[in-house]
Amino acid sequence: MILVYVETAGGQATEVSLEAVTFARSLAAAGGGIPVDAVVVGPMGDAVPKELAEHGVRTVLHADSPKLATFSGAAAASAVLAARAQQKAVVLMAGGTNRGNEVMARVATRLDAAMAANVVAFSSLSPFTVTRQVVGGAAMEELVLPKRPAVFTVAGHAVEATPAEGAGSGDVVALPLQLTDDDLAVRAVSVEPVDTKAAGSLKSARVVVGAGRGAGGPEGFGDVVELAELLGGQLGVSRVVTSLGWRPHHEQVGQTGSRIAPELYVPCGISGAIQHWAGCASSKTIVAINTDPDAPMMTKATYSVVGDMHEVVPAIVQEIRARRG
Repeated sequence: MILVYVETAGGQATEVSLEAVTFARSLAAAGGGIPVDAVVVGPMGDAVPKELAEHGVRTVLHADSPKLATFSGAAAASAVLAARAQQKAVVLMAGGTNRGNEVMARVATRLDAAMAANVVAFSSLSPFTVTRQVVGGAAMEELVLPKRPAVFTVAGHAVEATPAEGAGSGDVVALPLQLTDDDLAVRAVSVEPVDTKAAGSLKSARVVVGAGRGAGGPEGFGDVVELAELLGGQLGVSRVVTSLGWRPHHEQVGQTGSRIAPELYVPCGISGAIQHWAGCASSKTIVAINTDPDAPMMTKATYSVVGDMHEVVPAIVQEIRARRG
């Protein structure tokens, strides 16, 4: 049996978790149709079991308690291990988010097993062999996980989240969990409200216009925001922009932000550090604008425009408006 640790937000399963479930289905099919179950820790909206069933999940094991109202990596790992023991899972996996990677790393440590982060594909079940992103997605590594259960996370956008041809039952089963002081020694104590709609729309946007340090400051985003609106897209920014407090974190693209896969990505004033590239490498077409022709983003882009974003972007906006009358 394959067990997927599923994260939730806003009363729904996250997109990355549904991608992990989709990946699990391909493993299950290769293994002769073994079942896929899920474990959810903490509050779970009514829509989650239905979503998971539509994506092929047989059983949803739910660990809930007032102590699990906020995230604790150790407690979530204990829940995954309890579910594994109950369901006799041979594969333990999660989406490759900060939380997913933390939980699976704790699980692997307790099992004295290897853990592969950010897996994008598998090539063999015996021995269990996976391909994963390394160096922020700049290279791929083939890795053998000889021990059972195999433990890994799936990189965001490695697969597209798709409903199963035959839905699972999605039966919810309460998962008994005896929490210790160690389980709760490190935990989230409060949660700041996030515009999850905006964050979600960035990940699913067909067009993303990006801006980095080249914006120059909080006041330097007007033109790129306008361009994004004209193209029917979303604004995405680099890590330095959010670190400086110029824009909110939910707009960040990169290894520690959102991983995007739009039809068109227009990074403006973004050098293209490897952490940022990890979040945008799946873009179909990249049109980069930068004053430095040797910047990593310029050398990797489909098309590069050498120039100041504060001159080039307004010219593009003016041309679009002129053509639209």
